[in-house]
Amino acid sequence: MRWLRLAALLVLLVVAAVTVVRVVSVTGPPSRDQLRERAGLTGKQELLIGVKDDQPGVSQLLENGAFVGFDIEIAYMIAEDLGFDAPRVRFLPIESEDRARRQARTPDGRFVTVDLVIASYSITEDRRRQGVVFSAPYLQTEQSVVTRADSKLAPTTFADLAGRKVCTLATSTAEQNLAAAGAQAHGRNRISQCIQELYDGTIDAVTTDAAVLAGFVAPPLAEQAPPVKKLTNPKPLRHFDIGADGDELWGVNTGPDPAMRDLVNLSLEEARNGRNGKRWRTAFDRYFGYSQKYNDQQQVAVDQQPPPGPADKVEVRQWPWERSAWRHPNQPRPGLSAAAVRVRARRSSGC
Repeated sequence: MRWLRLAALLVLLVVAAVTVVRVVSVTGPPSRDQLRERAGLTGKQELLIGVKDDQPGVSQLLENGAFVGFDIEIAYMIAEDLGFDAPRVRFLPIESEDRARRQARTPDGRFVTVDLVIASYSITEDRRRQGVVFSAPYLQTEQSVVTRADSKLAPTTFADLAGRKVCTLATSTAEQNLAAAGAQAHGRNRISQCIQELYDGTIDAVTTDAAVLAGFVAPPLAEQAPPVKKLTNPKPLRHFDIGADGDELWGVNTGPDPAMRDLVNLSLEEARNGRNGKRWRTAFDRYFGYSQKYNDQQQVAVDQQPPPGPADKVEVRQWPWERSAWRHPNQPRPGLSAAAVRVRARRSSGC
């Protein structure tokens, strides 16, 4: 009789365990595979990513057909975590005005909707209100100004640009900052157009994110192939810190699918605290560490991945019975309260 009681107890334990597993599977956090399925990645053969093609050090298309830069390395890292190796990642150039709608162009000129946009895209509250879904931030930089080295203009604030012709990206609120300072703002779709106008002497300065401008100040990497989009009559440039309020925090436009956003945030969390940390550091040192040597008056970017916000928290399950939380604590920089961080984010000019 004793063995019958033991057998009955064993059956009850097995039934209880199965019940717990089923309940957790239904009501607990999803697994990575479930997130991939929800995001429509299961069975998908190619991942389309919209990137810039004219920003040296950030994202640039070369004559050999390769895209290179910090954003490209981050894109490959995220893609690998989503289940796509490099041959299955397709980069498509995207204009600044099309980043919100994730509309990039194929080589034959067709517009297509990309899966992700990783294109020096600053996280702003205005963009969120317009429907852009951002990942956690992956880079922290700030707005700055470049002039020709032979110019007498040496701005330290926006006010120093009053009456000057200044070019910036047409879809950034830098235009509003320039107008408020009394500058003559000229908006362009590509920052390389602004730099060309600066070379030509038709404008006095260019303003956008320091991480973008630094690549135009620094010489190209020696081992790198020439870019597809070449600028003519280049001139030496100087880079200035203008003490702009607010940081520029770059994020990935993941589209409206929450599962895609969560997968990207998991990858970025592993870049901060896990196995991807070396990849982030290697990319930063290769591109921004290099350009910093030629931009001594202006910090190119912060050499640590910025902390995510509380809304970027993701929970995943490794096993049916396991609740594994990848927590994204709100960690303001030293000396800043959480409220101050939110204020600075709202005042971001947005590349």
